[in-house]
Amino acid sequence: MSGGTGGGLLVAGTTSDAGKSVVTAGICRWLVRQGVKVAPFKAQNMSLNSFVTREGAEIGRAQAMQAQAARVEPTALMNPVLLKPGSDRSSQVVLMGKPVGEMSARGYHGGRQAQLLGTVLECLAELRGTYDAVICEGAGSPAEINLRRTDIVNMGIARNARLPVLVVGDIDRGGVFASFFGTVALLSPEDQAFVAGFLVNKFRGDVSLLEPGLDMLKNLTGRRTYGVLPFQHGLGIDEEDGLRVSLRGSVRESEVSSPVGEDILRVAVCAIPLMSNFTDVDALAAEPGVVVRFVDRAEELVDADLVVVPGTRGTVRALEWLRERGLADAIARRAAQGRPVLGVCGGFQILGEHIEDEVESRAGQVDGLGLLPVRVRFAREKTLTRPVGEALGEPVEGYEIHHGVAQVTGGEPFLDGCRVGEVWGTHWHGSLESDGFRRAFLREVAAAAGRRFVPAPDTSFGSLREEQLDRLGDLIEEHADTDALWRLIESGAPTGLPFIPPGAPA
Repeated sequence: MSGGTGGGLLVAGTTSDAGKSVVTAGICRWLVRQGVKVAPFKAQNMSLNSFVTREGAEIGRAQAMQAQAARVEPTALMNPVLLKPGSDRSSQVVLMGKPVGEMSARGYHGGRQAQLLGTVLECLAELRGTYDAVICEGAGSPAEINLRRTDIVNMGIARNARLPVLVVGDIDRGGVFASFFGTVALLSPEDQAFVAGFLVNKFRGDVSLLEPGLDMLKNLTGRRTYGVLPFQHGLGIDEEDGLRVSLRGSVRESEVSSPVGEDILRVAVCAIPLMSNFTDVDALAAEPGVVVRFVDRAEELVDADLVVVPGTRGTVRALEWLRERGLADAIARRAAQGRPVLGVCGGFQILGEHIEDEVESRAGQVDGLGLLPVRVRFAREKTLTRPVGEALGEPVEGYEIHHGVAQVTGGEPFLDGCRVGEVWGTHWHGSLESDGFRRAFLREVAAAAGRRFVPAPDTSFGSLREEQLDRLGDLIEEHADTDALWRLIESGAPTGLPFIPPGAPA
């Protein structure tokens, strides 16, 4: 590609969870394998799964995953606006990696969002000036007509930055043709001019049976389909908006490999409200013989060898929920019996003695479960770090995202937290991705649980993640018209695309 502003593409979707995140990652991996210098971008992300960059900025975990797909270091430029829900009506606004306050949805869409358009466009322009191509991800659907006036993540940015738009639809849900047609038909003529075409995701069966419909869709809209991606298990990596699994279901779509030892290990993750960074347990699920499940009933902890209380954006609310459902008592009984419990970030705080919160819930003094000698005070400034250390004789890396400041008054040191018996607590997210530490931890869990479980000696979480990203790149390379995709990225949407009535309402 010639010098100047790099090429670009916006991957939009007919719905949330249509596959925008993984398609964006797949395109990034395909391009970087072709020698293209590429970066991901999402103007505005709403997610409780976040990550800390090396410069100490908080961004959506999906964008960090996409940066890994592009083989570049993630930065705040790749996700300038992150919204972290704290309730059904309000979110914490994170701007350029730093929290700037809580805001209601009405307040955000009523004016604040439009004010951020300049920042978003500056970040995108900087990336396009640095990279050959920037693959942008939209949010929800571009046809959310109630929000179009203040949109900075879908057609708002596409038109301002003159980006061609590829609309992804999940055919596994059904209704994909109506969704494609309706998405275009609800956009203004000016917006429609940037919608280049469609990409079908999660197709099962014989593609030849689908082709007549794709031809009819082209006749109806004047827009082609750039590929049909087959359904594949196990690609729901670094989820953005929620769990790709029902409660009491195995983590994502992962398949449990046979154990190396005689027994399997059962891990129960408490599905607390506003659960954040539940990707922490992906590394456990990657281990042969480890079964990870999300649970919401006390009786589901009975046969678990390890219970995990994960992070949350609502520590006090999650604590109340655990008590209301009898899970708090069940966890306390486990601790008294010497059965393993791990608390991460908000879960670590819940396991402590006292919580003083005038920031997140404004509940004041609240008693924790009292299983660890820890007192937590919520500070207004958020801790955002990438710590490195050692535990159980193994090197560990992680990242911290929390307002709670923990004062540890006893127990055995464990990362930045502590351990008492078989109850462990830390603020470190991502620690279980350190292979040696994870194996050492699982050996401790197995011994305490009385299981003849042996961690596999060669499981590399980093390698497994790379394999997943390569599979995404393979999907694009093998099932999309890559020549046509590159023309879109390099030259923009085709000219003369027809208007599909009725268009956006006045």
